[in-house]
Amino acid sequence: MTDVTNGAANHSTPAVLVLEDGRVFRGRSYGAVGTTLGEAVFATGMTGYQETITDPSYDRQIVVQTAPHIGNTGVNAEDPESTRIWVAGYVVRDPARRPSNWRSEGSLDDELARQGVVGIQGVDTRAITRHLREHRTMRAGIFSGEAAERSDKELLDEVLGSAPMEGSRLAEEVSVDESYTVEPRDHGWEDEPRFTIAAVDLGIKSMTPHRFAERGVRVHVLPASSTLDDVKAVSPDGFFMSNGPGDPATADAQVALLRSVLDEHIPYFGICFGNQILGRALGFGTYKLRYGHRGINQPVMDRRTGKVEITSQNHGFAVDAPLDGPTTAPEERYGRVEVSHVSLNDQVVEGLACLDIPAFSVQYHPEAAAGPHDAAYLFDRFIDLMDSQKTSQSEEAK
Repeated sequence: MTDVTNGAANHSTPAVLVLEDGRVFRGRSYGAVGTTLGEAVFATGMTGYQETITDPSYDRQIVVQTAPHIGNTGVNAEDPESTRIWVAGYVVRDPARRPSNWRSEGSLDDELARQGVVGIQGVDTRAITRHLREHRTMRAGIFSGEAAERSDKELLDEVLGSAPMEGSRLAEEVSVDESYTVEPRDHGWEDEPRFTIAAVDLGIKSMTPHRFAERGVRVHVLPASSTLDDVKAVSPDGFFMSNGPGDPATADAQVALLRSVLDEHIPYFGICFGNQILGRALGFGTYKLRYGHRGINQPVMDRRTGKVEITSQNHGFAVDAPLDGPTTAPEERYGRVEVSHVSLNDQVVEGLACLDIPAFSVQYHPEAAAGPHDAAYLFDRFIDLMDSQKTSQSEEAK
């Protein structure tokens, strides 16, 4: 929730960040001047801030950047992961006075102000991060200009009156209203498409269908409210569910859709929110992490190969599945499943692999926008899965 009362920020304008437990941090305005409310989270990436703030998964979240110097490469029209900035608010320590990069087309400060995103600068982001790590992510508000002149109690009461992330259903809020298609030929693929997939947009980043298309896969991006008939209408070789914001416990419609797709034996690949939905479809639960994983430097082990990947992540919820296995899914018709990837920081489930049906998922972002390319092989793994399923179906038809 954002209430912008003025235009671009004056860097001498007072601003205050108020956390729901009463902790207060005072600084100066950054971006738009006004009031914004959301869940305070921290992101550890030292670069890629433009991709971060335009990631729909950050809807209704106030992002604290742990890197102290933000904005030095400016902003451009090529790097956004969606059509707008989605963060509810933005917290930085030492913003660049002016951008300095050959690709820059403007300053981050001006872009935040243009899109009405309220921020704060000149605060101790290390202290804020340590506080969130010790106590948990929590509701917060940024108040600047006239709003910052109110008493701390008034500001805290406004924060406490805001909606928590638990129980929030947000995927439909950030999804597209109408479907669209991403063609391989528009991303360097010169031959006919190898496969066609239906991808449900729960907050999809633009680089994800790009990664499929450059491998020869035609992508039909569908709204979050899509049905099995909508999926089958594009005659897909595979089915994909994207990242997205909100509590996976609210995604009953998407869980029901995925179960119907799995029952059709259509190969499935999910990332982030799509991983949590697969977990729920298999019958496992989900839970909220204490402070989540957000950044481009998260270590994950592929338990099948023993290889460690440095990954890009943005999630506050996780799947509650047994780490030792394989185990039979609680929804027994889907057979055996195993945790394929785990976080090396805290042993959180980072991937699921079904052993009796063509489906797998990961909790992180293999599209690497921004981030390392260690996990790019997952797109190829899905292509191999679709190829194997098509071959198997052809042999059965003989």
